[in-house]
Amino acid sequence: MPGWLPRAMIMALALYGCFQLGSWAFYQLIGLLTNIVIAFFLALAVEPAVGRMADRGMRRGLATFVVFLAVMIAGVGFVVLLGSMLAGQIATMIEDFPKYLDSVINWSNQTFHTELSRVGVQDSLLHSDWLQKYVQNSATGVLDVSTTVLGGLFRLLTIFLFSFYFAADGPRLRRALCSVLPPARQAEVLRAWEIAVDKTGGYLYSRGLMALVSGVAHYVLLVFLDVPYAPALAVWVGLVSQFIPTIGTYLAGALPMLIAFTVDPWYAVWVLVFVVVYQQFENYMLQPKLTSRTVDIHPAVAFGSVIAGTALMGAVGALVAIPAVATLQAFLGAYVKRYDVTDDPRVTGGRRWRRGEPVLSRFHRAVTGRGRADDLGDDASGVGEGPGADGADGGGGATGEGRR
Repeated sequence: MPGWLPRAMIMALALYGCFQLGSWAFYQLIGLLTNIVIAFFLALAVEPAVGRMADRGMRRGLATFVVFLAVMIAGVGFVVLLGSMLAGQIATMIEDFPKYLDSVINWSNQTFHTELSRVGVQDSLLHSDWLQKYVQNSATGVLDVSTTVLGGLFRLLTIFLFSFYFAADGPRLRRALCSVLPPARQAEVLRAWEIAVDKTGGYLYSRGLMALVSGVAHYVLLVFLDVPYAPALAVWVGLVSQFIPTIGTYLAGALPMLIAFTVDPWYAVWVLVFVVVYQQFENYMLQPKLTSRTVDIHPAVAFGSVIAGTALMGAVGALVAIPAVATLQAFLGAYVKRYDVTDDPRVTGGRRWRRGEPVLSRFHRAVTGRGRADDLGDDASGVGEGPGADGADGGGGATGEGRR
């Protein structure tokens, strides 16, 4: 056995062990890393407001606290308002449930000629196996729900703490990062940081515009249907559908449908149809246009980045994909050398021209036979133009025709 083989085997086993240890640590810390990414983009979002307040003489820590306090007050007030509204509507639905059930039973008896009764339907529902299993599972799942809620609150607190430190100590963090880099790299890092702040702010601006448009559109529908709490429901739909990716649209549309059902069951159907139609309009027309203007990326790139972010990091990836891609595109754009493009029809999108005539026109002439007649006419006229045209006899003309 060569003397180097045992050392090589030991080194290979050590490297494999380090790789396994790193993979285990990464999967254990993936939740913390995700929270840090969310906190970093949240800090970038509040950076302009904090910077303006700090420029006016306020301490940066106090300015960050004021901004986060305003955000928390607005969020808590919105949740409390919707919670009280939802609780009142659920109590109304429970009180009016027998009336809804009677209307459904009467419609079924008249349409399908059945003989259903409310007492029989209620007895069948109360003694059904699936209801008993659901109650048992709900009783056993109370602890799981409580654990999930507590975990969500702890995660939210972690995100706010990290984002507060990132925003309050932003200059110190940038100084510490630049201290380990050469001067040329320091300028690049600071420029990338500035681009990230601009793109994140533009992304939030576009989301705010789409939330405003969505809220106004749903407000008009709810007022037309005479659904109660129309302003609060419109704000709910606008915010939730834009700032909760993937499932935000369905979560936002469920509450207006529930409230509309208390007025008239058919109103809930109309709200569902409107939500689906508006979502298609937003996905294929409104969102690509606004996103491309505010974060300066192509609509197809924005759509693809959201899909890729969802596949990589789930809902968090979908939320931060567009500002991340916009930042990367703007940063790398400075290192791509661009040239002037020639004024060619193949570039501008016009028809291709050849010898001063469009290709389609030449093809049309060839098909209709006009081109062949023109060519024959040219040949006939060219007989007299040959070298033998001025000769004494006709031989010169023949010679000239042969040369042509």
